[in-house]
Amino acid sequence: MSLRIAVQMDPIESVNIAGDSSFALMEAAQARGHEIFEYHVESLTLDADDRLYAECQPVTVQRVVGDHFTKGEAMRLDLGKDIDVILMRQDPPFDMGYITATHLLDRIESETLVVNNPTSVRNAPEKVMVLDYREFMPPTLVTRSVDEVKRFMAEHGAVVVKPIHGNGGKAIFRVPADGDNLTALFEVFNQTWPEPHMVQPFLPEVAEGDKRIVLIDGEVAGAINRIPGEGEFRSNLAMGGSAEPTQLTEREQEICAAMGPDLKRLGLTFVGIDVIGGKWLTEINVTSPTGIVAISNFDGTDLAGMIWDAIEGRVAASR
Repeated sequence: MSLRIAVQMDPIESVNIAGDSSFALMEAAQARGHEIFEYHVESLTLDADDRLYAECQPVTVQRVVGDHFTKGEAMRLDLGKDIDVILMRQDPPFDMGYITATHLLDRIESETLVVNNPTSVRNAPEKVMVLDYREFMPPTLVTRSVDEVKRFMAEHGAVVVKPIHGNGGKAIFRVPADGDNLTALFEVFNQTWPEPHMVQPFLPEVAEGDKRIVLIDGEVAGAINRIPGEGEFRSNLAMGGSAEPTQLTEREQEICAAMGPDLKRLGLTFVGIDVIGGKWLTEINVTSPTGIVAISNFDGTDLAGMIWDAIEGRVAASR
């Protein structure tokens, strides 16, 4: 089965092919004989006849640093009629532009498979969907009120403050138990973001790693443990963290079993969850999950291929 695949992504020119999950998915699709197109979210157009178009370029990829793609001439494609699968892979911020794109992609739901499902992506930003599984989370406060944070810190001590729609470990701050600079930090957060912010106790276990677990169609496909770099408490690979092979704890298996059926039902085919200390669930990543290259490098599995198996199965079932 040969598919026409459109990848909604950030410019391929800026991709780091050594670890980029989108590139790995494109490479795996190409190896299966699928035709690949790249487009940017800014080119989405819903016309007067309610047809959704994008300015797409056919693309061929190769694992050569500095020469990793070739593009063909741009063409205007009807994403409902001309494309079989859309991979929604542009990075957050999860803002109104991102949300609007999910609404537009909803309109071709009966014609084209979008991965991950745009309705579910819209309803499941990383630090919001996770609140449905509070029994596995550390104590968590969502607020814009510095007074509420002070009450929280009186019980829990040092905290970590995160933008609720942030990504990649950016703008995450640790506030010591004495609250030093908390008021100034919240002034900056409240001026920068209109949303409330997430506050959690600082977990010393993060020094031992922050585990990324990948689920495909609700089933565990693999995991890596990410260790913070020197002088850092953030373990994201984009923030200088390093990866090591790992196994799931009994608690982590329980977390995955609890959410797996929900992920599959919601059409969230490729999901990455983050767990600290083998027990504390902190995020459910559905917008543009990463980690499949590092996991495959460590354990020899083909996670990109497994994702395409799931996608091809969904397409076949719909025909």
